[in-house]
Amino acid sequence: MPKNIDVKLILSMIIVGLVWGTTFLGISVAVETIPPWYSTTIRNFIAATIIFIILLFQKEFKWIGWPALRQQLILSVLMLVFANGFTTIAEQTLPSGLTSIISAINPVIIFLLSIGFQLQKPTWKGFLGVLLGFSGVLFIFKDGLGDILNPNYKTGVLFLSIAIISWGLGTIYSKKLSNQPSNLTLNLFYQFFIASLIQIVLAVILHPSSEIESWSGKSIGAVVYLAVFGSVVAMFCYQYALQRVTPIQVSILTYVNTVIAVFLGWYLNNEVVTKDFIVAVILIIIGVFVINYKKK
Repeated sequence: MPKNIDVKLILSMIIVGLVWGTTFLGISVAVETIPPWYSTTIRNFIAATIIFIILLFQKEFKWIGWPALRQQLILSVLMLVFANGFTTIAEQTLPSGLTSIISAINPVIIFLLSIGFQLQKPTWKGFLGVLLGFSGVLFIFKDGLGDILNPNYKTGVLFLSIAIISWGLGTIYSKKLSNQPSNLTLNLFYQFFIASLIQIVLAVILHPSSEIESWSGKSIGAVVYLAVFGSVVAMFCYQYALQRVTPIQVSILTYVNTVIAVFLGWYLNNEVVTKDFIVAVILIIIGVFVINYKKK
């Protein structure tokens, strides 16, 4: 981490860890009655609208030019259309525990991609931190590891795997662009708006018989929550943090998300928190510390 304490950076990473820890639950509620591509379309369109209003108020909305638009198109497709969209589809069939296990591979993927794209050097410290955090997630859900081989989950596992790889590539690509001068808010508007256009086409093609009357208020509320907090707030914080620290330092928050998700299951659904969970939390905290620790 930077030598001087960056309060905004710390706050951004805390928000990402907390908010994205709730999105597993939010997505599962949203797709109860709303088809996944419609869910993601509405989520991204609401997010784009909110940011558009902010840009108008700040008098910063403008055309970014074709080269910059191409960059935002790539990020939009990788991180919103593929990563967010396929995760939403996967949660139609995958249990939350299995989803958390597979999603926890994300820091491992980003760690390997960071080395491959020369964003950081391979170190035992980085490998150990990622391994400790991933071990913590496996410890929480060790009884459900066999579900990965369940043939009923193979489609969901495939979609989620594509989503994780896409998110990793998007994170690396975003980091590659982070040193260039840009308006983060303006970039996010274009990303969300482009994603909503692509996803509405997919929604109409793949869900032609969907009826709005069948969408529950609960699912609609979940989509609005995902748009405001999961997209606008958390995505802004994620991109802000990514400009200041390495991709692996940001991605390690995936493990924190898992802890939050399990906590919510305990708090909202009366799920039992066992000693395994406590051990897992300790492993995850140690992993986060190892990755971020630097000698003075």
